[in-house]
Amino acid sequence: MPRDAIGWCWLVAFTGSDEVMELLLEGHKRFLAEVFPARRSHFHLLAESQAPQWLFITCADSRIVPDLILGTEPGDLFISRSIGNVVPIHSQDMDGVTATIEYAVEVLKVPYAIVCGHSDCGAMKAALSREGLENLPKASRWLHHVEAAFSHRQPINPADRDQAELASLIRGNVVAQLLNLKSQPAVANALVRGSLKVFGWYYDILSGRIEQYDEQTRRFERLLP
Repeated sequence: MPRDAIGWCWLVAFTGSDEVMELLLEGHKRFLAEVFPARRSHFHLLAESQAPQWLFITCADSRIVPDLILGTEPGDLFISRSIGNVVPIHSQDMDGVTATIEYAVEVLKVPYAIVCGHSDCGAMKAALSREGLENLPKASRWLHHVEAAFSHRQPINPADRDQAELASLIRGNVVAQLLNLKSQPAVANALVRGSLKVFGWYYDILSGRIEQYDEQTRRFERLLP
């Protein structure tokens, strides 16, 4: 059987009549035909090593696409994603998030780490209302990691309108997770050495803008005018 025919049979077997899955394969076909050939040398360099400059800790939310938002390329960001952009405290660190942080700081030697929350965060909605968690025991336990957000709530911003209370808590969670990040041994040691800088961000989906937490004023300010 010709190679193209084998590929087509595999495509049909994989997707069947599922048009949603077929969208992914069509996207991959475009990548192989258009994107990869034009950037072959870049991917060649990445094939054997990586040297990211940023550890980017963000939410698993599908609307948050770091490379799109920041204009970064493959190999630039070392990304950790979990619901609520959580960094568990050190005494509870038997998880992939803290392992990712340790690897990024100790092995990859990233000079910057960013905790990035976002507007309309479902995890923080759940933390605020505690509704709909009856059949989600693992998610419910995971949300214990965001309880400190209530102690770090930020001032209400009228620009957030009907989402103001939620946005205040989401920003508070960024502060809480930033403190948790600093408590990680690898991070704490790197901060003492001066080899790492950490930042807390809030990304607004509606406007596309990012706010950065100022530890001196304890407020979030626009990253760009």
